[in-house]
Parts: sequence; structure tokens; C-alpha cells
Amino acid sequence: LEMSTWKACLLFCLLTVVISNCQSRKIVTPFHPSEGKGFVNEVLDPHLLTVLPDGKETKVYLMKNLLKRYFFLVKKGDTAFSVTVTPCDIPIEWWLAAQTPQETSYRNAKGDYERLNVEKSYRTLEAMGIVFRFKGNSVETYAGMSSHNTLYTLELLSTEKDAHTTVYLTTDIKSQPLYPELPSDPRMDIIGIGHTTVTLSWKPSPPVLQDKHNIQYCLLVNQEHNYKSLCAAETSMKFSNRFEPSSFVMSIRSDLQKTQAPKFKYSKDLLQLFNDLNLIYRGSSSDVRHICIGTNTVYTVPNLSPNTQYYFDVFVINLFTNASAAYTGTFAKTLEESQPKIMELKEGSLTQVNIKGKGQKLYRFRPQAGHRRIQFIFQSCSGHVRVYIQRNGRTLVSAIVSGLKYFTLKGKPMEMYIVQLKSTASTGSSVKVQASTQFHKHLFPLLPESLKIKSFSKLRTCHSITIAWLGTQERSKYCVYKKRIEADQIKTELKTANRCSDPETRRQSEKVLCKFFYEVNLQRAVTTETIKELEPGVIYLFDIYLIERSGISIKYQSKVVKTRKEC
Repeated sequence: LEMSTWKACLLFCLLTVVISNCQSRKIVTPFHPSEGKGFVNEVLDPHLLTVLPDGKETKVYLMKNLLKRYFFLVKKGDTAFSVTVTPCDIPIEWWLAAQTPQETSYRNAKGDYERLNVEKSYRTLEAMGIVFRFKGNSVETYAGMSSHNTLYTLELLSTEKDAHTTVYLTTDIKSQPLYPELPSDPRMDIIGIGHTTVTLSWKPSPPVLQDKHNIQYCLLVNQEHNYKSLCAAETSMKFSNRFEPSSFVMSIRSDLQKTQAPKFKYSKDLLQLFNDLNLIYRGSSSDVRHICIGTNTVYTVPNLSPNTQYYFDVFVINLFTNASAAYTGTFAKTLEESQPKIMELKEGSLTQVNIKGKGQKLYRFRPQAGHRRIQFIFQSCSGHVRVYIQRNGRTLVSAIVSGLKYFTLKGKPMEMYIVQLKSTASTGSSVKVQASTQFHKHLFPLLPESLKIKSFSKLRTCHSITIAWLGTQERSKYCVYKKRIEADQIKTELKTANRCSDPETRRQSEKVLCKFFYEVNLQRAVTTETIKELEPGVIYLFDIYLIERSGISIKYQSKVVKTRKEC
């Protein structure tokens, strides 16, 4: 009888509330039945009210200036409960009202309770007492207690525009919470700022310390503002002009797939998680970077732009429930990149430029009066260098130099040229540069079509090797050098070879010969040489230098050859 009594109370109360509000506000909300077949679902009109489910996160869409109302009952045995509202984009208003029945029952001789006088027990909604009110876009939780059967009404309103939000009700606060717990100090600390990096740290979430397999941190980086919830970031990205699936989702899926299946007890929840985890998108108008970093509490964000302000947010995510909690976001501005010093290029002089790491160097060249044509020559010594040549802010040349390249430009007299050299290798690069208006004064020799050295396998013996290379129409000097190496040295020797090295840097014992050669007919401009007095089964590294009368030399590509072991 006691169970039927409070059911009757709830039924009459809800009907009174609905009728009263239909008369005063004329607002109708759709009905979403809670789990199980309760008397509310069977009796009440499903088009008049919405019951807030217990223990589940409810997604709510608010239309502008249209009130959304939910009801829930806290029974006499459930003394404690909590309601969490998470706005997903703009500030909203929400408030919670409560009404408790005035019990006037008495016990009869059999010990049964008489039905409650429901007509006098409940008041209309207008007379219900508001126990909590909030306006804003931050996540807010109301926790309350009730010693009687109490009907609660949750109302939500957006006055700016249509909005998304989520609501979570639980009457079992002693169970494991849906949202991961934040530390007592949820602030993020900035422990380092560079030109292109920012290092962040935060205190660990208590659930992470207990369960490292199902909880992880994810970091969001953008240039606009902080996000107070993960669904706020989701909504912002979904409404951008263009979006594509995020690497954030792929990261979480990858982590889940790597985890052994027995650790997951709820297969349906996991399937739903895969479907619902498409949270964040990268749009053309708002670029949000997202990195999931496991359970680490220190992270350095790479690849940022110098002199730029970024906003950082960290979320602790429960991979089972897809619920998240947000740390207090922070922001930082990267350091301004120092401008490299601009150095002068002298007319006709050869300048050696060494660039550390992926750095850059700037040079300027102003031709002498009366000269309109300028020739720039670049010889890559090690690594690869990207060359930019600008005049009056306009880029005339953009090219990668890996050998010897000439660029001839025509302009007005006394115009300034800016030469920018950028290394494309993390180990650094080296290049030689010459700028000149005197075309007849060549520091570099005339080059053949190819700088490769060819060896002939059929002419290879135990004590000799025959090699060939291309020459030019100019009479030039060629010097051949050899070096004995081991098999494990081949890769290193070829990779670290300095293409601008001079013959003077080689040991005298490595010199084989020097000869002069030229051929008017370029199709026949090939010369060969047989290197004798070699040891059987030994690997040799051969280098050839083309030397100009000015003393500038060009090194051919190194060639590795092994003599026959048995003849």
C-alpha cells in the first residue's frame, strides 16, 4: 500500500503540474520514457512531459527563448542526489525547483497506511520552491538531500541562440561517478615557453592513479579561446565551415584497440563509444589541434608559430563512458623569432655559408651602377639548401640546391637583391655562393652533363679497376683519389661526403693521378683510367676533382668499387 500511495502522489502531482503549465506557459516538450515500465510511462500523456533518466547523461537541444522542462522524483529512500549541467557552446540559464508532499495519513488497525490526500499535498509549479539557479557556460553541479518523496523540476533556457547542452542526474552518489574526478587544484602550469614550443604540466586526476588503462588525458590547442568542456569544443568544430575527422578520435580508438579485450566488460558501451566519439573537427575558420597523451602530466606542444598566442585545455577522459572533465584552461604566447643578421655578398667573391640545423641565413647584393644582369651561383657542399632570391619584396627564385646551380636575373641598375638560404636537413647544410655581374669571369669551371663516375665490372680484376667520367669542351685538370674502406663504412662515407672539399684536404697517399682532358665533340667527351696496384677483395672509395684555373674545384659523386677476391 505504501508503494501505491507514493505512486498515486507522483501521478497526481505531475498531472497538476502539466495542466497548470499548459495553461500558463503553453510550452510542450517531447517525452522520453525512462528505463523500465513505470506507472508514469503507462498513464501519463507522452506528449506532455519529459522524465529525466537516472544514471544516464542526457543530450539536450535548446531552441532560442523556448523553455525546456524535465521532471524527476527523489524517493524517500534516496536521501542524496546530484544534477550536472554542461553547456556546450553559449551561456544558458537553468534552475531547479522542488515540491514535497504534506503527508496526512494515519495507521489503521491492520498497520497499513492510508492513501495520501494528494489534492492537498501538492501545489502548482508556480508555487514550487526554487532551490538552485545558475546562468553561464561553465559546468555546474547541484547536490541535494531529501528526506521525503520530492518532485523536482529542471528548467533550461537559452536566450542568445539555439544551443546544445548535456544533463546528468544520479540518485546513487556513492557509486563510481560518471565524470572523472579532478584534483583539488585543477589549474594548468606553464613551465616553459620557446619560439615554437610550450611545455605544460598539471596535477594528476585521482582516477588515473587508480586505473591507468581506462583513463587518459587529451590536450586541445587553438588560437581563439579556452573551452570549458569537451562538448563545447565539439560544437564549435561542428559549426565550422569545413571539417574532417579528427586525429583525436583515431588516437582514442587506437588506444582502445591496443588494450586487451578482457579488460572491457561492456561491449555495447564500447560500440556506442566508437559511434559517439566523433567529437572534434578541424575547420578552416577555427583550427584546433588535439593530442591524446595517455597518463602523462607533462607535455611539450611542438610545431607552434613564433610570436603567437595559444590557448591550452586539458581533459581527463573515461574511455568506458566517454565522459570527461576539464582542467582550468590557460594560455601563453610563444617567443618572438629573432631576425637573422643580413650580411653582404661582394661582387665576384665566393662565400662559404654553413647553416646549423634547420636554420637560415640572409645575404644582400647590390650590383654596381650600369649593370642590369646578375648571375647567382650556388654549390651545395653538404645536405640540401632551399634558395630564395627576392627583389622589392617579390620572390624571383625558389629552388632546392643539391649540386651546382646558376640563376641569371635581369632588373634595374642598383636594385637590392635579398638571398635567403634555408637548410632542409636537421643535421645542417653547407653551400658556396657567388654573385657577379661579370659573366666572363667564371670562378667555377664549366661542368659536364653528369658528375657520376662509372666503373666497368668486366674490366675489374683482383689488382685493378677501370673507371670513366665525362669531360667538357674546355681543357681542364682532373685529379683521381682513392681510399680503402670497410663494408660498414660505405653508408657513412657517402652520406657525410663534403661535395665542396678541395684536393688539398686529401692525404698525399690517397692521390692516384692528375690529367688534363677536353673534347670539342661533347658526345665523345669521355675519359677512362685504369687504377692498378690494388689489393684483392678490398673495397675502395674513388673521388675525382675537376679543377678550374682559378683554383676552384668541383667534386664528382663518390664511387665505391670492390676488387675481385679470386682471379
